[in-house]
Amino acid sequence: MQPNVTIPEHAPSRLRMLDSVLQIGLVGLLIFACSRIILPFTGILLWSVILAVMLYPLHQRLVARVGNRWSATLIGLVSVALMLVPLVMVVTSLGSSILEFVSGLQDSSLTVPPPPSWLADLPVVGQKLTETWVLVETNMPAALAKYGKMLGGVASWLASFAGGLAAGQLSFVLSFAVAAVLIAYGEGATQFASRLLERITGSKAQGPRLVAMTAATIRGVAVGVVGVAVIQSLLIGIGFFAIGLASAGVLTLVVLLFAIVQVPALLVTLPVIAYVLATEATTPAIIFSIWTVIAGLSDNLLKPLMLGRGLEVPMPIILIGVIGGMIADGLLGLFVGPVLLAVGYVLLMEWLRYDPVEGNPHAEDAPP
Repeated sequence: MQPNVTIPEHAPSRLRMLDSVLQIGLVGLLIFACSRIILPFTGILLWSVILAVMLYPLHQRLVARVGNRWSATLIGLVSVALMLVPLVMVVTSLGSSILEFVSGLQDSSLTVPPPPSWLADLPVVGQKLTETWVLVETNMPAALAKYGKMLGGVASWLASFAGGLAAGQLSFVLSFAVAAVLIAYGEGATQFASRLLERITGSKAQGPRLVAMTAATIRGVAVGVVGVAVIQSLLIGIGFFAIGLASAGVLTLVVLLFAIVQVPALLVTLPVIAYVLATEATTPAIIFSIWTVIAGLSDNLLKPLMLGRGLEVPMPIILIGVIGGMIADGLLGLFVGPVLLAVGYVLLMEWLRYDPVEGNPHAEDAPP
């Protein structure tokens, strides 16, 4: 008879541990391989998802009339057509202005107007700014020798930003096409997101709730903040291009930045109006002034119509998202940054309020 072979009790646990390690390793390897493929398209995909969520209510209204695929196709084609022409004009003007500025710095041919009289009256920094401005105006080589390192960094960043404008423009337009495809599969995408969040949170109630909250935040920020800013900047930009301003693209981008962070656009348009009244013929200058003032105040009408569809997000979150998004991803990041950061902030606040034991928000944070 063969003696009984005793198997150590810890052998099965070691085998289970080895199986778990292999499973986690294979999942990690799969995630790494997929991320390498998706990573170059992250910005486009994020903006496409934002656009799809933002436009999905419109798709639901059109489905009953033209069908699912035709509705998504119509939304994609119209969106690309509406955005392509103004985007090409703004990006082309902005790129040419930046390249002209950079080349002027490099060959010392940049001309600067005299400093305004009120600049020297500013407390603390007025005199220093005036001296620097006069030096740049009267002796560009000496100014470059004194501030060359600082201006060199700015010039290199502007050149890189201008070079990425074309790619950003193509990515922006391509995002609308991808968003149209996502819209066509909106119901399946919503179910997938709900199941994913259910698995992550371990709660069947939290999954759909977080999906609805995320969609509301995206629509609130994308439509109520970014959408209003885009419409207002386009209206003002029409006047800039119609009157023939050399830096119309740059000024339109500045107005867009101001509008997104809720700074009145009149801070930009009033000096431009004064310049146009001083340099252009009377009739076109008056028409331009009336149009620009009306467009600058248009947010007072647009915000009640479009704002308040999502959750309240502190304006510093929007500001950080705008600046950080533009630095990280250029033109596309300007729109993706504030929306993405707002979603992250809302989900973080919801996680902090959530009580895993009770399965609902804390009593002191719950609405009355």
